[in-house]
Amino acid sequence: MKDYIEERAVNIANYIIESNATVRQAAKAFGVSKSTVHKDCADRLIAINPALAKEVRKVLDVNKAERHIRGGLATKEKYLHKHQLEEC
Repeated sequence: MKDYIEERAVNIANYIIESNATVRQAAKAFGVSKSTVHKDCADRLIAINPALAKEVRKVLDVNKAERHIRGGLATKEKYLHKHQLEEC
């Protein structure tokens, strides 16, 4: 594996852990795809740093468990904003 890929995987994992970021947020911050973030954190990181992989997995599992709530809140915001625009 190339050095820059290993470095990116560690940097992404640290970012996710420090900021409780989602895969989507991490992908945007690092300018890579969601698939790349997932591959780095789920597969590559285990070979590079198993302890860090375990930590990032905890954060990603919490995010996965909460995603339906975030989606509902986003939809609520969308329709509240749309309703406010119609009143103007």
